Parts: sequence; structure tokens; C-alpha cells
Amino acid sequence: MPEPAQVTFASFGLAEPIQRAVSELGYVTPTPIQAQAIPVVMTGRDVMGAAQTGTGKTAGFALPILQRLLVHANTSASPARHPVRAVVLAPTRELADQIYANVREYARHTPLRTTVVFGGVDIAPQIAALRQGCEVLIATPGRLLGHVGQRTVSLGQAEIFVMDEADRMLDMGFLPDIQRIINLLPVKRQNLMFSATFSEEIRKLAASFLKHPVSIEVARRNAAADTVEQVVYRVSSVEAKRAAVARLIRERGLTQVIVFTNTKIGASRLARELERDGLNASAIHGDKSQQERLATLESFKKGEVSVLVATDVAARGLDIAELPAVINYDLPYSSEDYVHRIGRTGRAGASGVALSLMVAGNDERLHADIEKLLKRKLPVEVLEVETADRGERERPRRDHDGDFGARSGGAVSDRERAGRAGSDREGRGSPRARPAAPVDPFFYMPYVPSESAEPAETKPAAARPATGRSRRPVAVLLGGSPHK
Repeated sequence: MPEPAQVTFASFGLAEPIQRAVSELGYVTPTPIQAQAIPVVMTGRDVMGAAQTGTGKTAGFALPILQRLLVHANTSASPARHPVRAVVLAPTRELADQIYANVREYARHTPLRTTVVFGGVDIAPQIAALRQGCEVLIATPGRLLGHVGQRTVSLGQAEIFVMDEADRMLDMGFLPDIQRIINLLPVKRQNLMFSATFSEEIRKLAASFLKHPVSIEVARRNAAADTVEQVVYRVSSVEAKRAAVARLIRERGLTQVIVFTNTKIGASRLARELERDGLNASAIHGDKSQQERLATLESFKKGEVSVLVATDVAARGLDIAELPAVINYDLPYSSEDYVHRIGRTGRAGASGVALSLMVAGNDERLHADIEKLLKRKLPVEVLEVETADRGERERPRRDHDGDFGARSGGAVSDRERAGRAGSDREGRGSPRARPAAPVDPFFYMPYVPSESAEPAETKPAAARPATGRSRRPVAVLLGGSPHK
């Protein structure tokens, strides 16, 4: 086979409708993973492909799959003529939606139908789409099994099975679901496994269902792109990290950046703090609804949001053109996630910047694990930032909220006096120094009837029965008939 640099998409022998779509998208020269994978997949062989994130793995399996399924293409309106023939599994909703968008573009000049199903959204439109029939189904494992359980989809005629980002699926605990899905597929099928990293556990999984696969590794395993500048900054404390992020964004003039955190609550808090610092930031994580996540991503792609704070849910499969930089606010617990995070920048040969923050005494082990995986040293620079300004901004807000000593005749409780005397502790957020919640003095005033209020109508005592009994009203109240 010629060198990848000499190969063009026109040399793959793709059908005219597919080649036309590829040309309209501006594809001319394939990436190394595409140059090696497309011819092999077109022959029907099983493939285990590893390549750096951002090198075009999706086109590496989607184009040959569409080529192979063209023999089944038809314009019939009957859903029975459009059974599921290719199943593509992705670990996250964002990646599934990204694959769907790409496959739909590649197949737009063919009669082949494509559908995507994932959780977090209403299942009814997905059921309606599945009932129309589709040859290519992209799905997350859980939602796919949900449709199988409701009998809205059948996998009995599937010919091709694809696992994208397989290592992430194992990290997220999808192995039992994957095994169930594999058992629902026909025994005779083509299997493809693509990912940016392949651990030994992934290779064991591949050996369980891939049949004599062709192994394709266009770069060193678990490697990051050479076009990405990687720098680690050591800060003095966790509190200094927020100020460090704002400083790096401003000093480097980053107009679009993804900031990764390890927790969902940390992502939301950091986004709020960056907003208070004057940066246009928004958070995306698993607790957000799918509509909120898609809307935030769309705003980020359009440039309406300049700082996207995200958990690892956004670290896989997001294709944001020419993203200049990513920042690791927290070093990831899994060193392989570091490769996927920084793979959001420097895609398709472009240059990018990956900046990471580490706290002295806390993150040395995570930093060492990343260097061990990459088999290279990452330069570490000391970054000193001022955090006093933030404390000065927050103290007046808490003092204002807690200054309620004169709410009841100017009396000050012992608790409030202790809170004022311990203002230093209050500045550190100590619960003991927090003053009592404000209470409106109106609620302590005795009741005084309004002068304009009309006196309540009273009945004379003589109107009551002489015996003091109330049988008749009780009988009526209980639904009985009064005795005459």
C-alpha cells in the first residue's frame, strides 16, 4: 500500500454518492488511521484500531461501513426494508450524537438511514424514528438495551458491530451491558473496536469477541499528539487554583478553552467563580439535562461561551474545530483520561495548548502516573497567584448578611457578639461565627386590629340551644337526616 501521505480518499474506491459527500466536506487526504483502517474494514475483517484522539477514527470506520451497506440501500418507505445492519456503541451521549452527525453527513446522498438513541431525553421520538427503520444505529449501551426491552428495535439482522472509545466504556462500568448486547447480535458479523488508548483490560475484552483482528496502531500507545504544548503549573493551595485559571486565560489571551474538573459540583462552583471574575463561563456535567448540555455545547461552539467547565463526560468525542487550549483544573484520577482531555485540542494536525494545575503535596502521584503513561517528562513551572482579593470580596458579603444585631430594639445576643468578636474565624467560613438568620421585627409585634376593619358579626347567646346540646348540627355534618 502506498505511503499514507500519497493516499487520497478518491483512491479508496468509495461509491460515487459517498465520495461526493466526502468531497463536499473538504476531505482530500486521509489521516494515518483512516488510510490504514478504511481498506481493511472494506474487506470485512475485524479491526482493533488505536490512534490519538482527534485523528479521525469516526471516518475510519463510518465510510467503509456505508460502503459495505450500499448493497442493501433502497428507497422503499416500508420500515421492514430498512432493518438495523450496523450497530455503533459509544460511552457518552455527546460522542453518540457527534458520530451520528458525521455518519448522517457521509450518507446524505444515499438512501441509507441513520438514527441515534441515548438516555437523558424523551424516548418517544426515538421510538418513532426506530419504527421508520434505519440501517445504521448509533447508541449508548443503556438506552439501546432499554429499546430492546420495549421491543422497539431488533438486532437480529445486524452485520457490523462497532465499539468506539472502548476503554471509556469499561471505566464507566458498561461491560455487563456490552456483553448483553453482543449476545443479541448474530454470531456471524464484523467487529470493529476503536479507541485512543488500549489497556491490557481492553485487549482482553477484544480477545473475547474479535476474530483474528487486524491490529492498527498509527502512533505509540496511550500517546498525546506532538502538536500539543503541555505545561504543568504548581500552585500553593487548592484555593489558588481558581485564580490561576483566570490568570492563565487572560495572560495567554485564550478566547475559547475547556477547563476540566474531577467532580460535578466542582465544575458548577468553578463556573460561577469564573463568572464573578468577569469571564463568560458555563458548566457541563452529568447532572445537567441533555437539552442543557447540548445548548451549552452549541453556545460554546458559536463563541457565545468562552470558557466551558466540564467533567470527563465532555472529554470523549467532542469535535470542536480549532479549539486552542484545554486546562486541567484537576489532574485526572486516571492517567488515560489525561490523553483524552488534551486530545480536545491540537486535532487533525493543528497546534494546541494543554495547561495543568497541581497543588504541592497533593497531586505528585497523579502527575507521576501521567508521565509514566506518556513515557516523558512534563515541564513544571511555579505559578504564584494572589488569593487575598477574593477573600476581601467575600467578607463584606458575609458581614452584610450577618449584620442583624439591631433588629429587636438594638439588643445583641451572645451568639451575635461571639460572631462579631470572632471575625477572623468568620472570614475562614467557620460555622460557629455565622450570625443568626435575620428576622423581621414585624413578627414580634402584638396583634393590633386595623381601624378600618369591620367588627366580626357575633350571634347572641340566646340563639344556642338551652340544653347546650348540638345534635342537629352534628347530624347534618355527618350526613344524617335531622329528626323532626
